[in-house]
Amino acid sequence: MSTRYPFTAVVGMDDLRLALLLNAVSPAVGGVLVRGEKGTAKSTAVRALADLLPEVPVVAGCRFSCDPATPDPQCPDGPHEAAHGTARPARMVELPVGASEDRLVGALDIERALAEGVKAFEPGLLAAAHRGILYVDEVNLLHDHLIDLLLDAAAMGASYVEREGVSVRHAARFLLVGTMNPEEGELRPQLLDRFGLTVEVAASRDPERRVEVVRRRLAYDDDPAAFAARWAGEEAALRERVVAARALLPQVVLGDDALRQIAATCAAFEVDGMRADIVMARTATALAAWAGRTDVTVEDVRQAALLALPHRRRRNPFDAPGLDEDKLDETLEQSGGNDDNDPDPDPDGPGGGPGGGGGVPPQSQGPDAAPRSEEPSPGAGTGAGEQAAVRAAEPFRTKMLSVPGLGEGAAGRRSRARTEHGRTTGARRPQGALTKLHLAATVQAAAPHQRARGRSGPGLVVRRDDLRQATREGREGNLVLFCVDASGSMAARKRMSAVKGAVLSLLLDAYQRRDKVGLVTFRGRDAEVALPPTSSVDAAAARLESLPTGGRTPLSAGLLKAHDVLRVERLRDPSRRPLLVVVTDGRATESGGAARSPSSQGRWRATGGSDPVALAARAARLHAAEGTASVVVDCEAGPVRLGLAGRLAADLGGTAITLDELRADSIAGLVRDFRTDSRRAA
Repeated sequence: MSTRYPFTAVVGMDDLRLALLLNAVSPAVGGVLVRGEKGTAKSTAVRALADLLPEVPVVAGCRFSCDPATPDPQCPDGPHEAAHGTARPARMVELPVGASEDRLVGALDIERALAEGVKAFEPGLLAAAHRGILYVDEVNLLHDHLIDLLLDAAAMGASYVEREGVSVRHAARFLLVGTMNPEEGELRPQLLDRFGLTVEVAASRDPERRVEVVRRRLAYDDDPAAFAARWAGEEAALRERVVAARALLPQVVLGDDALRQIAATCAAFEVDGMRADIVMARTATALAAWAGRTDVTVEDVRQAALLALPHRRRRNPFDAPGLDEDKLDETLEQSGGNDDNDPDPDPDGPGGGPGGGGGVPPQSQGPDAAPRSEEPSPGAGTGAGEQAAVRAAEPFRTKMLSVPGLGEGAAGRRSRARTEHGRTTGARRPQGALTKLHLAATVQAAAPHQRARGRSGPGLVVRRDDLRQATREGREGNLVLFCVDASGSMAARKRMSAVKGAVLSLLLDAYQRRDKVGLVTFRGRDAEVALPPTSSVDAAAARLESLPTGGRTPLSAGLLKAHDVLRVERLRDPSRRPLLVVVTDGRATESGGAARSPSSQGRWRATGGSDPVALAARAARLHAAEGTASVVVDCEAGPVRLGLAGRLAADLGGTAITLDELRADSIAGLVRDFRTDSRRAA
């Protein structure tokens, strides 16, 4: 095995190292979610933690790592009576983003179970991680059903595998660590809540610290073994401290005062449910044990809040992470936690030696913690006719927009698709390993051959050729590309706030449906890609907020830019179907830079020279010719309406919907009106 980078050699990252060590002391804390930009040593720190954990006694030959002192009575490899034990290092198991469900939970051989009556089970990664660390890099990119399985096992301490009435259960208790880059998309709030602690990490802006990071990394790359030997003493000392804290943990007393402080803090920050209170209690207890104390202090409660609450306060992806520390201190003081003489829970820092980074500072809120300014930033845009950016109106729940037909894209919650999970719609011969048996189709295939197979009485002889795989239909995530009109006609009637609110609402809907999103804007004389397709709706919302308005309306340029974006995305991810959402009043008052470029002059001359309306219609028909699903959000207002957005939708081969009709509750209103009219007619 290659030599890992030493945990104590990590420069800074105090909150991350402390959160990991607290879970090593008390796995009941519930794991760590590490959020941060790429290249911040998230994975390095997690992998280094495994070497600090004590060896694990296991039953010899047990694939599920049963403890010889207390073997699992339901272990598939059991029973282990008077089992012989051996010791092995604690494992760190990595779950790749592209892992299948069978790879995660294990695979039951359905063919042998049906044909031979043998319960053959191959353990998965959850079994391998039992009593160790399960590390999920880019956890936000995992399919939802895998995350659900993973977190259910972490919460219950066991994994259940069921296939057509045959089930296997085994213990699965592990330290769960997930890392993610928020720019690539967020986890759903209900999944965030299942991680015990969260840490925001960012590269240091201190030149001296950055120099030290590079110096140590180069030394490690040159000679990993020699570098690790230099830190062996600090590693041994920290390992002993973990063992000592584990031994002390059962003796730590969590008094009523500390419990009241925990409850008051969770109530003050309006955290949903009771999981936060329990995690804070366990974290504060682990902090006391880590500091070598048997009593929990107010500083333990404060540090526990900074680690356990930030991710539980996010109601949607547009909420800034972090915690208001002034409010936290005020809450603790009002609840009786105002003891200024509390000892420092960790005077030497989590590293306990060189590279430990000194004492443990209060939890950093990270680079994104500061709330976005409510005022447009100075110089948000310049140019003739440009107006300052306006704030978006409050988001609302939108009507569901979907792509027609049946896709095969990534799992999500928007459009119909063939998926591994969902309702059964038919059966087919298995292509590869059988995973989802269609029992009725299998029986139907086997029944005509029973006499030839010597079966004349009750029962059924099933052979491999009879087996049928169930085909299922679920939902997929799509690429939702917004093409937003930011011209002067949109701002003249003070509609941009409502338009931004509508797009923000659609972004929130896209987040909940696990879509990728992109943003194209057009104004003045041209269009631009404000945000290339990404899984981060938070980034799209930030770009939308600072969007300036003004100038003429190059509608054709916006549609052509959207066409270019979709063309590239089809090459990158052919299975993800796009949905084009054009937000405009339909006016076209400028031909656009794309229509005037030398390479496109001949292509557009036939549309009527530089007529902007004709050019926009031709650009729209390009999308229709490629079968791109589209929706036009009609922003036209006032008593006199030209209906241009409806004509644009017809050219796109899509539908038009007004801002008011976009609201989900408008559907119920239409139904009520229809019923009322029907009663009156009767």
